[in-house]
Amino acid sequence: MSAFLWNTDRICYILSINFAGRAALPHAAAIKESEAMKIIDILNSKEVTLSFEVFPPKTEAGFASVARATHKIADLRPAFMSVTYGAAGSTSKNTAQIAADLQNIYDVSVLAHLTCVASDRAKVAEMVRLYQSIGVENIMALRGDIPKDGRVCHDYTYASDMIADIREQAPDLCIGGACYVEGHVECTRQSDDIKNLKKKVDAGCDFLTTQMFFDNNMMYNFLYKIRAAGIEVPVCAGIMPITNEKQVGRSVALSGATIPQRFRQMVDRFGDDPEKMKQAGVIYATGQIIDLIANGVTHIHVYSMNKPDIAAAIRDNLSEILK
Repeated sequence: MSAFLWNTDRICYILSINFAGRAALPHAAAIKESEAMKIIDILNSKEVTLSFEVFPPKTEAGFASVARATHKIADLRPAFMSVTYGAAGSTSKNTAQIAADLQNIYDVSVLAHLTCVASDRAKVAEMVRLYQSIGVENIMALRGDIPKDGRVCHDYTYASDMIADIREQAPDLCIGGACYVEGHVECTRQSDDIKNLKKKVDAGCDFLTTQMFFDNNMMYNFLYKIRAAGIEVPVCAGIMPITNEKQVGRSVALSGATIPQRFRQMVDRFGDDPEKMKQAGVIYATGQIIDLIANGVTHIHVYSMNKPDIAAAIRDNLSEILK
């Protein structure tokens, strides 16, 4: 059950969720002074950053285990953490709860996702108010994946439309956007995709985070092209550690990423042994990150898949580099 309480002085939500062992979202007025920052300020003030993405549970039954995993990742003290938003907003309350815990209990700056593919303007405005009420100042504005039932909302055609709307509603929020190193999987020409990306930035996007990629040369080429197109905002490199063979197909389908031959050889050699594949995947991702940082791409966002051991292994491999 959830109840919403309106405060006439400051629009606030109190989400009272009656599940055992789970704290309610804090009232905005009760949020403690946090060291959380806007993501754009973090990216502009730190030479090298390592951040992690986590995702909320799909069901309430899974909340406790997901919360434990995300809290362990928060203990690694990343520059910030992003919390995803389920298909059609199916995990919106859990996204807000995880975000509130990470920021207000663990003092980690949070980037809360928000998608528009199945959300109307009223729902987006509701989520923006909710995020603000729990102290979250950073929103990752995405179109989102088409729901399996094919039902979409047509209030926003593109993520850039929602970004412009959020910017009008909440001018002081920090807004992030997504980009595809090799072009969006639904766009036939990369040049057209970059034009659309420019519209997203012009609409009010403060920084970008790439979808996963496995060939750094593709990233360097992408950065050259977007800078030439006048896109100057910071770009975080999205890195996915592939730690089991089953991840490969889905990862390629989501990102459209080229799979280098050395990556294929790694999966072919170690894919049948979970522990070897896990170690090899962490080493491959670490190698990507080191090469990126050495070549001036210094903001790294790791898709952790809620695996604290993977996040910790990568952080430990970069311990001196991150100092």
